[in-house]
Amino acid sequence: MTTTRKRLVVLEDMEGERLDLFIADGLADLSRSLVQNLIKSGQVLVDGQRVKASYRLGEGQQVEVELPVPQPVSITAENLPLDIIYQDEDLAVIDKSKGMVVHPAHGNWEHTLVNALLFHIKDLSGINGELRPGIVHRLDKDTSGVMVVAKNDHAHRNLAEQIKDHSITREYTTLVHGNIKENLGTIDAPIGRSKLDRKKMAVVKEGRPAVSNYEVLRRFQNYTLLKVTLLTGRTHQIRVHFSHIKHAVVGDPLYGSAKKHFDLDSQALHANRLGFIHPRSGGALEFTSPLPPYFNDILARLEQIG
Repeated sequence: MTTTRKRLVVLEDMEGERLDLFIADGLADLSRSLVQNLIKSGQVLVDGQRVKASYRLGEGQQVEVELPVPQPVSITAENLPLDIIYQDEDLAVIDKSKGMVVHPAHGNWEHTLVNALLFHIKDLSGINGELRPGIVHRLDKDTSGVMVVAKNDHAHRNLAEQIKDHSITREYTTLVHGNIKENLGTIDAPIGRSKLDRKKMAVVKEGRPAVSNYEVLRRFQNYTLLKVTLLTGRTHQIRVHFSHIKHAVVGDPLYGSAKKHFDLDSQALHANRLGFIHPRSGGALEFTSPLPPYFNDILARLEQIG
């Protein structure tokens, strides 16, 4: 029987995921039961070793899957608006718009950042397979701002290593509920899958280390504008951390209040600064993104209230 091998690398925000769930998500149309059968039959290796389906993955590990048939998923290039603020032979920096999903997955095969990348950028790293070409790190669908994309495998590995070493600067602007008293603070609380709802993350004792530094930029009557710098990059980290300390991100439908604020149906969270070392030249690069119009409108309304 003809087989094909697929290779995936564990990104930082996927660390701690079960092997079977990681593969089912990463290779799309494979059911969890099929994935578990592949693991049992020795057709899945993690860093060259056989492990159980329940094995918890670590950041940077390589997962190789031998499939009995070619992967049936085909991701099409789409001429979608894409704000490329920098590009060279190794990487591109994107100012992602709010509402754009980063990569295709079940029920969401079109109109993603990857669809747009395939149209606008001809060369992308292949480390993370057909569904995530070039994707080194992710932003939530409704989080806007700067992110870097790798155009070859060398750049991808180098940037992934910088993320692993926490040497990349990732700075966000967010508006949270309530007044935070301290001007500076750190939230050091492990994050993992919620035991009550697998679609959500939560602060859990057995979770992966997660550290967020914050600085108060402005206090309003019932809100605080913050600069948040990530030392780690867990899934939904900022949203989970500030919900945990009872200052949920404004507009967050998953971790915040069900009541709408400022007509928002998603979180007021923007990745405004990204800094890293260029994987080829070794020079320091830094990119910024201005707050989107909706965010500025909210701040203007709060200025009027006082």
